[in-house]
Amino acid sequence: MIKINRIGTDANRTGDAQKTGMNAQDMELPFIYDLSLDALRRWLADQGEPAYRADQLYDWLYVKRADDFSAMTNLPKALRERLAQSFRFVALEEIDRLTSADGTVKFLFRLHDGHAIETVLMKHDYGNSVCVTTQVGCRIGCTFCASTLGGLKRNLTAGEITAQVVKCQKMLDAIGDRVDSIVVMGIGEPFENYDNLMTFLRTVTHEKGLNIGARHITVSTSGIVPNIYRFADEKTQINLAISIHAPNDALRSRLMPVNRRYPFRDVMDALKYYWEKTRRRVTFEYALIGGVNDRPEHAEELADVLLSSGIRCHVNLIPVNYVPERNYVRTPREDVFRFQRILLGKGINATIRREQGADIAAACGQLRARHEALLKP
Repeated sequence: MIKINRIGTDANRTGDAQKTGMNAQDMELPFIYDLSLDALRRWLADQGEPAYRADQLYDWLYVKRADDFSAMTNLPKALRERLAQSFRFVALEEIDRLTSADGTVKFLFRLHDGHAIETVLMKHDYGNSVCVTTQVGCRIGCTFCASTLGGLKRNLTAGEITAQVVKCQKMLDAIGDRVDSIVVMGIGEPFENYDNLMTFLRTVTHEKGLNIGARHITVSTSGIVPNIYRFADEKTQINLAISIHAPNDALRSRLMPVNRRYPFRDVMDALKYYWEKTRRRVTFEYALIGGVNDRPEHAEELADVLLSSGIRCHVNLIPVNYVPERNYVRTPREDVFRFQRILLGKGINATIRREQGADIAAACGQLRARHEALLKP
């Protein structure tokens, strides 16, 4: 049986339907993108359809990228009508689109219930990368991040995450290009929406669909320990990144309240398990904040912690983005390079993230926060 995603009260759903031009009954239907290929096969089998219909439908969704069941002309008319009565497509209404001088495109999308999310399309020398959002808002509470402003509203469904990639791919279709990689580093904590995250990852990597290579996808977590263990057991080649941002418990708890729930040592133990189970390199993301966590002693301590862990790793240094609602300042350029030199001198592979979209508020959560501020009376 297909589980219907119900969000809010009946009254709220009626109001949301009026705002988005949908009727309340349509808003009760599950998203077609929420279903994996196996789930589609089960649903079609329940309808008495032959097994090959699932492959045809999947092809329409992710290869031809149709957004209307009536366009799926190699499916029987009666089946197309049943699909339209049983499912809906994810409605991502484009509220805003900002294009940076470096080619980065940031989208602000309105969902069917009126909430807004961000998606970023980045152009690299090695291809096009999409940064997707997994939650409306975030409850992790990192003190340097705009995503947590306003707290967590709800999880996105697997289909709502998938739709962000499909939307970007359809934009690239117009110029004969494709999405080459995905980073799950947008608004929200992916590992607090774990089941929907994994359905999304299976969908975008499926060879019959978007067929994006698992090694070209990175999932970033703030350190939700139980799900680091689960992810290690998934037997996937998808990359794992950990937002670490400090070399010890005291400083990390100050910057990231989640550390009080999942302390630094527990996170490192989980990552050791991941490394031992997968033998895949772990990326440690470290946001450098002027005068807070960017001193030489912090670099020395971080290097010692990583070396003693035995984990094959890479450190991605990220000069913090300025967020008006926060009081942090960027680390001076020369101090960023000094921090990197200390890590390299200790034998830790460390790079400095290339800044993209700085001229369009591309830091996670900034555009959404600006949009919601404008809506306040």
